[in-house]
Amino acid sequence: MNKLGSMNKYRPLFPLEKSEVAIQSPSSKTLYLKASTPCYGRSPMNVSLILAHPNQGSFNHAIAIAAINALEGNGHSVSFHDLYRERFDPVLPYGEIPKGADIDSNLLKHCQEIASADGIIIVHPNWWGMPPAILKGWVDRVIRPGVAYEFLEGDSGEGVPRGLLKARKALVFNTSNTFPDREREAFGDPLQRLWKDCIFGLCGVEEFYRKTYCVIATSTPVKRTAWLEDAKDTVAEIFPKDRNR
Repeated sequence: MNKLGSMNKYRPLFPLEKSEVAIQSPSSKTLYLKASTPCYGRSPMNVSLILAHPNQGSFNHAIAIAAINALEGNGHSVSFHDLYRERFDPVLPYGEIPKGADIDSNLLKHCQEIASADGIIIVHPNWWGMPPAILKGWVDRVIRPGVAYEFLEGDSGEGVPRGLLKARKALVFNTSNTFPDREREAFGDPLQRLWKDCIFGLCGVEEFYRKTYCVIATSTPVKRTAWLEDAKDTVAEIFPKDRNR
């Protein structure tokens, strides 16, 4: 897990072609807190940002760093995971399934981080109407019972769970080679349903936002620069300095 420092460590604009983006963070101790009732005022937010793209020079990486700059520009703290760079193991073993199961220290950090986050940002490409497998595995292993949701006493799993996430806001950025109208009309926009209803809504996140940038394959550097500015503005608007907004 990377606990990122000040925004001036990162360039505001990022590679629009196939050059590598280096993301580094200073060594620091990170305090993980149990989820608690959020207190909204003018204090900084702790935002968890999860990135899933195998190409270190991808436009998804550029979006992620633009989001980091916007968050830190508004005084927020950012906890960042590049799942491919970290080689996150997406395979959920049987022994991790039960609530209260023993989990390794790396996964425990992921769980503690997401439980204590005031806001969540996810960045990934649209692959076959789904997130990359590594991100789906992150959901399987981290968005787990006792961390993100729980069933009420006497419910053996057939009812509607209670959301446990502290975060009030979640934002998903997608890239795609399919135009939005076709995504909705031909495929039903499965990513919207997945993130809004099946994951964040179920886990207690009240506000959900999503942006899709397309068509990536034929986009120009000028268009990508405009998209990055839009991404930065979107993050700054959703996670402003004044948390009461």
